Amino acid sequence: MRVLPAGSTALLVELDGLDEVLGLYAALVAEPVDGVVDVVPAARTVLLVTDPAVTTPAAVEQAVRRTTPRSGRRGGGELVELPVVYDGADLGDVAGHLGVEPGDVVRRHTGTEWTVAFCGFAPGFGYLTPDGEPWQVPRRDSPRTKVPPGSVALAGEFSGVYPRESPGGWQLIGRTEVAVFDVARDPAALLRPGVRVRFVDAT
Repeated sequence: MRVLPAGSTALLVELDGLDEVLGLYAALVAEPVDGVVDVVPAARTVLLVTDPAVTTPAAVEQAVRRTTPRSGRRGGGELVELPVVYDGADLGDVAGHLGVEPGDVVRRHTGTEWTVAFCGFAPGFGYLTPDGEPWQVPRRDSPRTKVPPGSVALAGEFSGVYPRESPGGWQLIGRTEVAVFDVARDPAALLRPGVRVRFVDAT
């Protein structure tokens, strides 16, 4: 663990990898540190934003170093179900890479419970990790200049849903009509760290 200042009121905790991030994040959510107003996980870091009227970065660092990370990636967060039409342009390529039929990809994707590990890339874009057998799907050799909103995709060990039209290099396997990011909703992001996700075949 390496703890670095991030501005005058935040700390950035660097860790070895995603498992360590998720373990520390789960522990900090379950037992909040006094004066920490936001905990933001990423692939290898956890950002802690503090209230300077309540605590100091030094006190928070000491508390974090005393924290025992939780084991496992699964949490008890809210469960969201997303209906998906599995007609993505890359579904066949993903099946070929995995050595299975497209229907097998769909069954495995819907049979897996996913958890949002962290968010990034675009507002509302959650990086979802699987419960059980890991996925390893390569990104596209050539990214698309436009990916439609609601596209459900795979890349590396993650699945995700594009919240808006944007460039992207993930493998598209389907699409959902559910708005995963809506500024008129509270909270605006449907897929937040710790939220569990089940994809439902609506094809």
